[in-house]
Amino acid sequence: MKNLLTDIPGVRVGHAHDATIASGVTAVIFDKATVTSADVRGGGPGIRDGALLEPVNTVEGIDAIALSGGSAFGLEAGGGVQAWLAEQGRGFAVGDALIPIVPGAVMFDMLNGGDKAWGRFPPYRDLGYAAAAAATDDPFALGSVGAGFGATTANFKGGLGSASAVMTNGVRVAAIASVNAVGSVNVGDGPWFWAAPFEQNGEFGGRGLPPSFTPDMLAMRLKGGPAATAIENTTLAIVVTDAFLTKPQVKRLAMIAQTGFARAIYPVHAPLDGDIVFAAATGEKPVDPLFGLTELGAVAANVIARAIARGVYEAKALPFAGALPSWKDRFGK
Repeated sequence: MKNLLTDIPGVRVGHAHDATIASGVTAVIFDKATVTSADVRGGGPGIRDGALLEPVNTVEGIDAIALSGGSAFGLEAGGGVQAWLAEQGRGFAVGDALIPIVPGAVMFDMLNGGDKAWGRFPPYRDLGYAAAAAATDDPFALGSVGAGFGATTANFKGGLGSASAVMTNGVRVAAIASVNAVGSVNVGDGPWFWAAPFEQNGEFGGRGLPPSFTPDMLAMRLKGGPAATAIENTTLAIVVTDAFLTKPQVKRLAMIAQTGFARAIYPVHAPLDGDIVFAAATGEKPVDPLFGLTELGAVAANVIARAIARGVYEAKALPFAGALPSWKDRFGK
C-alpha cells in the first residue's frame, strides 16, 4: 500500500500544470469502464457530464475523471483527457463509434497571482491531454501539483492529497482530493488539522489536536473574508473502491463519503463552495448491501478527510507577492 489512490488496481493518476498560469489538471484513468456516481454539496459547482452519473441515467461505466483549476475554463480539461483516451481506442460504443466518457469538475484559482492572459483559447484541453498521457499506477506527487497547483484555503496554501485504507474484509478504498476550500483545514491558525483523529502514521505531521479549543479557534475563517464569493473556491474529491457496487450503491457511497469534507474543513458545504465527491467501484469484491456499504462509506469518509489534510500538508507556496504560506513554511516538517 502506497497510501495513494493508485492502491486500487486498475486506477492510474497523472498531473499536468503550468507554473506561469499557476494552475493545472489531474486525470484519473480507469483501465476499464468503471461504475461511477457523484454527490454535490457546494453551492457553486462547475461540473462536466454530471447528469449522466445519476443512477437513473443510462451510462453505467466511465473511462476517466478530470479535475482542473481554471473555473469554467477548466471544463475543457475533460476534452483533452477524452482525446487521449480516443487515441487508445477507449469509449462507450455507439454503433461503430467509440465515445470516451470523461466527467470532471473544476475549481476557481483565477486570483492566485498567476498570469491568466492566455489568449484566445485557455490551456486546459492541452493540460488534460498531458495529464492523461502521464497517468501511472506508480506513486505520484502530492501538494502543489496538477489540479492542486493553484489551490488555496482560508489561511494556508491548498493542494492535492491522497490516502488509502484496507478494511478488515480486505476491501480497499482510496481517495484523491484537490483542496481549494473557502474555509480552513487547520484549527485556527495553528498546526493542528481538523482531520487529526483519522491520521495514520504521521501522514500530515502528527500534531494531533490542540489540548483545548478557544473561541478564536472556532471562529469562522473564510478565504477573502466578507468579500468571498461563490465562485472562488471548491474542494474536489474522488473516492474509489475495489468493491462490487451497483450505480445506486456508488451514489450512496459518494453521499456517505462526503462526510469526510466536514471532518477536514471548517466551514464546509457553504454557498461559497462547489464541493463534489465522485465515487467509483471497480467491481472486484462483494460487500453486504446494508452493513457492508455503510462501513465502506464510513471508511471512505475517513480516507477523504486524510487526503484533504495531506493536500495542505504537502503543498508549497506559490512564488507571487502576497501568496499564502504553506503549512510547512509556518510549522516546518
